Amino acid sequence: MIINTRPPAVAGSFYPGDPATLSATIERLLAGADAVPGIQPKALIVPHAGYVYSGSTAATAYATLAPWAKTIRRVILLGPTHRVAVDGIALPEAEVFSTPLGPIRLDAQAIAAIAELPQIVFSDHVHAFEHSLEVHLPFLQRVLAQFTLVPLAVGHATPEAVADVLERLWDGPETLIVVSSDLSHFLPYSTAQQVDSNTCRHILQLDTHINPEQACGAYPINGLLLAARRRGLTPALLGLCNSGDTAGDKNRVVGYAAFSFTEAGHHA
Repeated sequence: MIINTRPPAVAGSFYPGDPATLSATIERLLAGADAVPGIQPKALIVPHAGYVYSGSTAATAYATLAPWAKTIRRVILLGPTHRVAVDGIALPEAEVFSTPLGPIRLDAQAIAAIAELPQIVFSDHVHAFEHSLEVHLPFLQRVLAQFTLVPLAVGHATPEAVADVLERLWDGPETLIVVSSDLSHFLPYSTAQQVDSNTCRHILQLDTHINPEQACGAYPINGLLLAARRRGLTPALLGLCNSGDTAGDKNRVVGYAAFSFTEAGHHA
């Protein structure tokens, strides 16, 4: 039986293509992350640039999952589309996503639960070269014991359209939501710091009016923030920097932040 598999598109560019090097890179980034609070995140916002740029910020989010590695069995991963415009939210027709670290099975049951929603479309084309979801997969593979995946490429979609999908898939502590987004793009260093700090304040206030100039993943972020308001989640800023702090010049930088969202009562 032939399984429809989406192969990695940005291995060797956004992150190392060699499995051993990739594993070692992720372990090094995770080891550099600060100690984590004893509350299980229900959701994360994590940047999606190349690991040399945003990997350290991403690691601050993924390090929080370590105590829950065996609890989390399913990841709902949402990110913006960079190459193919979409009205609504695109699922792939593929059954498996692969990375240099191995295959990840898509959650057919969860996908069936949202397939009939009017905002959902199916397109392997949208997912084929999209990096905003792929770059998170090796981190998840290193941190979690075993999980299935629901990959959602979010185009033009209202906060309600995204939140309604999340509500259907919410479930218990076995389900983690990850939203992929960078912050401002190509501003001078000091301007970016001001703009990104302001964006972070709005995210922490669960303000569902983030725009794409503030965060490229604004559409999935706004949906998560609406769901977080409905569910009473508590947001926390885990890390904030830009490419001028990591591996780029300071004239035109991209901003990166990591957030966690926790439910009441999920302490270690």
